[in-house]
Amino acid sequence: MRTFPRHLLTADERRLFTKLNTPSKIQDYINTFPYNNTDSLRSMRYALQSQELHCFEGALLATALLWFHGHAPLLLDLSTTKHDDDHVVALFKKDGLWGTISATHHSVLRFRDPLFKNMREIALSYFHEYFLNSGNKTLRTFSKKPFSLLPYDDTWLTGNEDLYEIGADLDDAPHESIVPAKLIRHLRKADTIERLAANTLPPAEQRKTGPRKK
Repeated sequence: MRTFPRHLLTADERRLFTKLNTPSKIQDYINTFPYNNTDSLRSMRYALQSQELHCFEGALLATALLWFHGHAPLLLDLSTTKHDDDHVVALFKKDGLWGTISATHHSVLRFRDPLFKNMREIALSYFHEYFLNSGNKTLRTFSKKPFSLLPYDDTWLTGNEDLYEIGADLDDAPHESIVPAKLIRHLRKADTIERLAANTLPPAEQRKTGPRKK
């Protein structure tokens, strides 16, 4: 695996990256950003400068930080029905098991400790929490293999153009179904209390918008 191109970082970025040296610290830092509700796919640097992130941009930032500290730069894609939004998380591995770092304004589609043997186990850990306000569960497929950013040039770290090529390639990567088609109509809706909990606004979003009104 090629090493992180440290020469691309500014002095401030290098200090930040050096400090955020564990997955937990990285997740805590990601949690400080308000959610970006636009369709941008910004590089690590431009997402940092904007001071807001959606899941893809948060995953890129987390992946860059993990790579700086020796992890492979890997993503996992979680795709849904047409009525919901897909989710992207950064992957890390410890003692042979996988965990994830996640940028989200959903209260539970978040960090996963390194407990999982493969991508399917991780995807299943998100399944029951992935639902609409109606309670309908929407997660349907996941990328079968960790999606590596190593084949791409380093513009995903510092470029000023949206990274639509990487986004399209991630969408097009081989995916595996979670739910057998014949079982979809039998899925139980999330309970009312789960729906209420899912709409709890994270602190970064509270600072940005105030309490969510339902």
